[in-house]
Amino acid sequence: MSEAPPDGQRRGIPLYARALLGVALGTALGAAFGTRPHLFGLRNEDLGQLGLLVIRLLKALAIPLILFAILDAFARTRISARSGMRLVVICLVNVSVAFAIGLTIMNTLRPGVHWRGKLDQLAGLVAPAAAPTPAPASAPAAPGAPTAPGADKPSATLDPLKNISGYVPESLLDPFTKNNVIGVVLSALLFGAALRAVKERQEAEGQTSIQTVERFVEAVYHILIQTLEWVVQAVPFAVFGVVAQVVGKSGLGIFSVLWIFLATTLLGLLIHSLVYYPLVAWIVGRKPPRVYIGQGADAIVTALSTNSSLATVPMTLRCLTQKMGVSHRSARLAACIGTNLNNDGITLYEAMAALFLAQAVGFDLTLQQQGVVVLASVMAGVGVAGIPEAGLIVLPLVLGAAGLPAGVIAVAIPLIIPVDWIIARVRSGVNVMSDMLVAILLDRFGDAVPEPDAPADASPEGCELADTVAATVGG
Repeated sequence: MSEAPPDGQRRGIPLYARALLGVALGTALGAAFGTRPHLFGLRNEDLGQLGLLVIRLLKALAIPLILFAILDAFARTRISARSGMRLVVICLVNVSVAFAIGLTIMNTLRPGVHWRGKLDQLAGLVAPAAAPTPAPASAPAAPGAPTAPGADKPSATLDPLKNISGYVPESLLDPFTKNNVIGVVLSALLFGAALRAVKERQEAEGQTSIQTVERFVEAVYHILIQTLEWVVQAVPFAVFGVVAQVVGKSGLGIFSVLWIFLATTLLGLLIHSLVYYPLVAWIVGRKPPRVYIGQGADAIVTALSTNSSLATVPMTLRCLTQKMGVSHRSARLAACIGTNLNNDGITLYEAMAALFLAQAVGFDLTLQQQGVVVLASVMAGVGVAGIPEAGLIVLPLVLGAAGLPAGVIAVAIPLIIPVDWIIARVRSGVNVMSDMLVAILLDRFGDAVPEPDAPADASPEGCELADTVAATVGG
């Protein structure tokens, strides 16, 4: 493995700049040609399908990366129960602030009132441009949405007991074949804790057989990182194709119809991510915006481009450890384990969309009813990890919890699908920024202290994603 060169010696255009260029070119191509053929008879849909192959591969590699990153973390460091509790508390504070922002915007501006009495009219204007079918609770249906290869389409539910039962795998291979992120994390935690216990027992008894397993974990981790180095180079091209496809299908004129819903939702997401997160990272985590946003740009733009916080995990780890100086332990705890809790983007979107549509149909929800929406959004955010287009899939369930009639839900879902591809990418960016903030705060409150048997946290020569990806990505 080659060592990453110093920042000043990196060559080429940074990854986030290449991804943004792909977005711009894809938007221009989609707007210019729509669904018509262009170069060599190719259509934008063909470019989108090619782009989805790269994003699928990123997701496929992210699952085993999470497994071996957690196992390697247990082998090298002690992950205490205090760290886990601190992670949960930070996540709860973040999501509480998200809801405070969302509810304040919806109750103060009341943007949904502008749609009152116009749902049927708006649906008629939107349908010819997008023509999607309503996304059912069991499968994604957003235009151009990337789906995990081979993944079962799990049924979305707000029942916490059913969600928990769905996370416990029926076999050891089950989480991997179904792309069940939480199942993979739970399995990794179980095996990692066992690995740590056996290692400590053998150290006390003077045995060394467990070192073979540790070397295997380290070797596989190296192989996964090398593979990711190659795949990451194709991300800007994938972004170009996917954006060209979705813009070609929906067109830019759709924004003149749905702008108020899009603007309101983005306002809440952007205040939370560009005001609250940087302030907390700066004041509490001692990472100024030029570090938190500037050094985390690769991860943020990758999430915006790929519409997947899961596919962005490798880049998130790289930005945290190599650029921001966050300890590997804190980065892995937040990005590999905590990412299932850090779904501020989804939970904020669910609550704001539910209140917006309730206002549009004349449902003035009381604070108690809004509390039900908040609770449903939290359960949705935790319950849909790893499901493609998760926010859109569970939205009907949250709308039902808000008391909206089934007929209204059937009209509302296809109405917002044409702009959901934009909101979905911002949701993924918010989720990744949440992961980075949690890692910074964990590091600030003591998780950066290395254990005696954890040289990887104290030396840049260890088996770490940041050191190996950085030379190739060049961001």
